[in-house]
Amino acid sequence: MTRRSAPAARLLTVLSLLAALLAGTAPWAVAADAPTVTLSKSQAGTGGSITVKGAGWRPETLLMMLICGRSSPARGVIGGTNSCANADGRAVTTDAEGKFAKKLPVAEPPEPCPCVVHVATVTGSAKARADAVLQVAGHPVKALPAETGNGQLSMVTDTRLDGSSGILTWFGSPPSRTFTFTVGNVGSTPVKDPVFQVGTSHGVFAPRYEEQQWRGTIAPGRKAQVELPVELTAGAHGSYLVSLKYSGKVLAEQPWGVGRPWGVTLFWILLCVVVPAAVFRIGMAVVDRLRPRDRYTQGRHRGAQRLAELTVRLPNLRPAQQEPGAPGPARSGASTTTTLPWFTPDTGPGGSTAGQLSAPPDNSQTTKGNT
Repeated sequence: MTRRSAPAARLLTVLSLLAALLAGTAPWAVAADAPTVTLSKSQAGTGGSITVKGAGWRPETLLMMLICGRSSPARGVIGGTNSCANADGRAVTTDAEGKFAKKLPVAEPPEPCPCVVHVATVTGSAKARADAVLQVAGHPVKALPAETGNGQLSMVTDTRLDGSSGILTWFGSPPSRTFTFTVGNVGSTPVKDPVFQVGTSHGVFAPRYEEQQWRGTIAPGRKAQVELPVELTAGAHGSYLVSLKYSGKVLAEQPWGVGRPWGVTLFWILLCVVVPAAVFRIGMAVVDRLRPRDRYTQGRHRGAQRLAELTVRLPNLRPAQQEPGAPGPARSGASTTTTLPWFTPDTGPGGSTAGQLSAPPDNSQTTKGNT
């Protein structure tokens, strides 16, 4: 082998090892598919400690060790890390051979036993876990729930609130929507008529959940679209949050902005205006009815009545003039008006009444020009 071929061979060897590492077929990664966990004691009391050993893990990998209740190696940790004593957990890093050994303090988990020591990877894309049975002395024991597949639903996509508010909601009617979401069955048994918990919360208050059953069956590996009704109290407005729980686990949350019922505000404004006006008018009518009638008041009312009659008769005050000689009904006691002359005696021409010109009589004949 020449000097130039030796570096090429070493480079080829390094590339082969990298390819084997990425493919998971490297010599130290053969046992990575089956990690194991062993305990120094199978039973321990609170306040003590046990030594946890592991093998077959990926090298240089960060792991988390927890004591969990309501768990078994076959079914894993039911309820997730909420069933574990998280405050007393310990982190450990595997060596180059994928092994580790570290002490773990014994603490009571929040759920009753059966209990396990749960070890799972924290970093890396490929997740791995392993459980070892541990009996915590003095901790209550309760049988695991039957494996019916009800806890195998998980949220997938399409979480939304369908529907809109009507005219009645504008006047304070309870707002309502349809909570639509898609779930998938990741278990090995079908899920029939699952029961969900739907809750609404406003501001910093915790949600109040109500159980709602969905009618249907979800086969293993299948998805289903679920629609559940959601309704708030009358007059509700502001920012709300709709939460969905299944088997004690929150699956989804959806915000909901509810507008203010302005119709109620308008109603109260009108009520505050109309009612005082009506009370005022009723009070004035009662006061006008009950107040005493004195002479001045009667005279004022009588004068107002005469003025109204005079106003009504005002267009008929001047009688129509009749032609001379025309027959007409005799009026007893009625005064006749005299027609004033065109010129009075003192204002005649020349200051004399002898040659005074007067208006021609109505029955005189008139001549036109010289005859």
